[in-house]
Amino acid sequence: LHVEQYSQQIDQILAAGLRLFPINVQGKTVVLKPNLVDCIPGNAINTHPLLVLAAAESFRRLGAKSVSVAEGPGHQRDTQLVLSQSGYQQGLRNEKIRFVDLNRDELVRTPLRASYMGMKDLWLPRTVLEADFLVSMPKIKAHHWSGVTLSMKNMFGVVPGARYGWPKNILHWKGIQESILDLCATVPVRFVIADGIVAMEGNGPLNGTPRPLGKIVLADDPVAADAACALLMGFEPGRIVHIHEGSRFLGNSSPALIDQVGEALIPPTTPFQVVPEFQYLHALMQTNGADPPRVSPATHLH
Repeated sequence: LHVEQYSQQIDQILAAGLRLFPINVQGKTVVLKPNLVDCIPGNAINTHPLLVLAAAESFRRLGAKSVSVAEGPGHQRDTQLVLSQSGYQQGLRNEKIRFVDLNRDELVRTPLRASYMGMKDLWLPRTVLEADFLVSMPKIKAHHWSGVTLSMKNMFGVVPGARYGWPKNILHWKGIQESILDLCATVPVRFVIADGIVAMEGNGPLNGTPRPLGKIVLADDPVAADAACALLMGFEPGRIVHIHEGSRFLGNSSPALIDQVGEALIPPTTPFQVVPEFQYLHALMQTNGADPPRVSPATHLH
């Protein structure tokens, strides 16, 4: 969807976009999982609250039994401070939308359905596990450790900081790409609404530069969503480890397997800037025959 700026018109634009998909949330519990990390004025760090509020209203109109917003910020430990300073708190209160702090929610010991991290289980929030329809709502950003942070990386926010520390230490120790894959296998994302109206390039996810992109990406497949977002950033999706590996068992990244509706995916003339370690992501950059990094192929779904 093409959206030039954050305004009240997002409601109508998003509602029209959702009608392109056979979404059935009648009588279901919907949980919206935005990307809320911290609040640094002037930086495009978080999923914009207007988009989240528009999504909540759309799913209510589609007959959802309940719609809540849930997140476990990975950088700032004071979640209420993030909500207040990022513009979420008042909007959620006005629209009577429940917010759940996933860093401190009731936890359930959950077997992992893939074994990239080499762990058997994680303690995960009950709110997310019991949701009928989990929506990942990332901010489209470059990331200095994973290349990009999109709908799949956004699932880091479901890991409770109160148990595993900040910034979700265990996920970094076990490998970011591996952690993304295990989380997405275990906590299925049913839909993606990615905020790329103003994205972030460079040294993301906190200290990058705002990059106007004018896009909202919708998808019922998180791998396809992230592949589309990567293309809009000027990256080759197959060079991003978790997208490449995720396409084996979590979804599709090949354009031939993705039923595209709405606007055409046109890479930008100038690709997003990234830190030097991820220059190889640029679609037009030659890799001289060298393969991009990969995770162990010996891992599998249980």
